[in-house]
Amino acid sequence: MTPLAAEVNENLAQISNYLIYSSMAVYMLAFFAHIAEWTFGSRSKVGRTAAALTGAKAGAAAAAGPAVQVRQKGARSSGETGGTAVLDKPKVVTRSAAGTRDVPDGPGAAGGTENGDLYGRIAVSLTTLAFVIEAGGVVTRAMSVQRAPWGNMYEFSVTFSTVAVGAYLALLALKKNVRWLGLILVTTVLLDLGIATTWLYTASDQLVPALHSYWLWIHVSTAIFCGAVFYIGAAGAVLYLFRDSYESHLEQGRTVGSFRSSVLERLPSAASLDKFSYRINAAVFPLWTFTIVAGAIWAGDAWGRYWGWDPKEVWSFVTWVAYACYLHARATAGWKGRKAAYLALFAFACWIWNYYGVNILLSGKHSYAGV
Repeated sequence: MTPLAAEVNENLAQISNYLIYSSMAVYMLAFFAHIAEWTFGSRSKVGRTAAALTGAKAGAAAAAGPAVQVRQKGARSSGETGGTAVLDKPKVVTRSAAGTRDVPDGPGAAGGTENGDLYGRIAVSLTTLAFVIEAGGVVTRAMSVQRAPWGNMYEFSVTFSTVAVGAYLALLALKKNVRWLGLILVTTVLLDLGIATTWLYTASDQLVPALHSYWLWIHVSTAIFCGAVFYIGAAGAVLYLFRDSYESHLEQGRTVGSFRSSVLERLPSAASLDKFSYRINAAVFPLWTFTIVAGAIWAGDAWGRYWGWDPKEVWSFVTWVAYACYLHARATAGWKGRKAAYLALFAFACWIWNYYGVNILLSGKHSYAGV
């Protein structure tokens, strides 16, 4: 029996649906575990970043009594002979050539406490379990129709979130300190799966003839992987903006609310988040280039032309240009910090529009959304 005539295995298709909904339930438990991690982690270390930025500890020591003195490098005061002086104002944070503050990373999402670490490990364990269940849903969906499980927007969305979580877990397995990404990741995965199962769901069925090609496995799989990794880079850029604003407030001596401090203090420093986002985007950009080239080759086989200014083709190229500009500006023009973060988010917004906007609102040869 050829793939065109293959029947749908309804039992496997139903199992796939059950697994996807089950993964959503476990992701919800992971979400609450991450909330507990951030809520019940150490509140005693909330001032760590403030101390690093403003010298608050030294200031507090000086205020405790006239006998307490703090040595400050390069300090001068009237009548000073021993090289020591009482601090009378916060230390001004120096900036590197890149414009980032020279501050240490926060203690991380766990907050540096036993309780925080326990909740964090529970959250990661639940996220791993949800990932395995969701991946099982993707595999059984493929088995139900004996084809690649990304022939429409529902299948693409489910596979996308699976790959995004898999990339996050892979970074953890490589001993990268990215647990701070867990809460925003699980939250957006739940949003993605909610949209997929509510508005994008398409019953398991065979592909249209134009999609019956080995290029479906190559081109679409790389597009999904690139999008998932671009998402992680975008998440880092968003968190960078919040953390950078927080550090700016502290540097200027402005009051920061206790809730805001308790959350943002546990993130890596703004400089670390800026570097993280850049490295993630730079690592996957060559694969996105290959994705566009592979799509052009497939278009030549399927439609007799490599490029036809189809909306999907155009916005894929626009996305490529946006990321190329980001990487070029970041590497050669010194665009670090907020300007780079805004450009990275614009590039990812182009990718999102290419997926949702082009598929739903525009028509073209790539109109296989199934909605």
